[in-house]
Amino acid sequence: MPGSHARSTNNPKGSSSSRLKLAVVAAILALLVLGSFGYVYLTSHSTTSAASTTSSTPNTKSSAPTSVTKSSATCPLTDLPAPNGVVPQRPALAVKVGNDPAARPQSGLHKADIVYEVQVEGGITRYIAVFQCNNASAIGPVRSLRWTDWHVIEPLGKPILAFAGAINPDRYAVSQKPYLFDADFFRYIHAYFRIQSRVAPENLYTSTKLLYALDPSSTPPPKIFNFQAQVPQGGIPATNVYIPFSYAAHVNWTWNQQKQLWLRSYGTQPDMSNGGAQQSAANVVVQMVQTVPGPYVETGTNVYGVHSITVGTGPAMIFRNGKEYKGYWSRPSYADPTTFYTSNSGVKIPLTPGRTWVELVPNTVNVQVN
Repeated sequence: MPGSHARSTNNPKGSSSSRLKLAVVAAILALLVLGSFGYVYLTSHSTTSAASTTSSTPNTKSSAPTSVTKSSATCPLTDLPAPNGVVPQRPALAVKVGNDPAARPQSGLHKADIVYEVQVEGGITRYIAVFQCNNASAIGPVRSLRWTDWHVIEPLGKPILAFAGAINPDRYAVSQKPYLFDADFFRYIHAYFRIQSRVAPENLYTSTKLLYALDPSSTPPPKIFNFQAQVPQGGIPATNVYIPFSYAAHVNWTWNQQKQLWLRSYGTQPDMSNGGAQQSAANVVVQMVQTVPGPYVETGTNVYGVHSITVGTGPAMIFRNGKEYKGYWSRPSYADPTTFYTSNSGVKIPLTPGRTWVELVPNTVNVQVN
């Protein structure tokens, strides 16, 4: 009939039933799609997280060897563990320090890796204090240069040499040396300072911070000594080493078993640092050298310089671990480090890890060992 909705024999419930059925089917399909998408997302997210975790593991493992390498790093001039496991990326620093009675007590020597004691005119000695691993806020008093100084430090790569002037021939000679940085006070006044408790010339000081700021070099020095922690065979027990440089410099080194160090004195008076500690060293090297007068007057009217010849060979005594090792030193050229050998077999004499004090003693001096 017109206007009426007849029931179909194929769909007895009519069109509304069909729409309901289609809606139900669509809902089921939607749930299936969402479920599949969620599974894929969760699976892929889980895989990404796992990959991220896996990729971070090698980074953690790869940092371990670096840590081991740092912790095993040793200072090139002492063979002691480097500060915080890292050798400072900077050159050796050699500072000329006075040693006449008015210069005592000195500052900074106890922080040096190596100290060289060198005969100068007038019966006194002076020091070349070499730093690399440690810092010192005050070093001094800084005194003038001598001919021996730049010849001693040549094997140290390209060191900084700090001093307070010199006679003109020596100042010019140093300024022409390509293997060092000339840090003369008269070139770099701002790298030095005066203290109020002393009078000139014993009041001029510097520091590792001020001097390292002058030179941007970042290459540490090579090792110049042969080190060995194990005490070598052949040593003779020794408790005291007496070095009478002159009437003004009677040096005594005494072995302290408790501290495992050699302690320094002038005669019977302990050689104290400005901080109150007695000067000490793990190694004392007595290197007997020929000395000749320099060609120029250093002080006064007829007082010529003293040149210590540190190439060639000569007698040597190595003191470590409360023992003396007799032998000889050898240095083919000024560019080479000095090597020490036993007299009987020509085997290298190793130093113990630690600070070394090298006494460049004129071969006319009678060194006494007890």
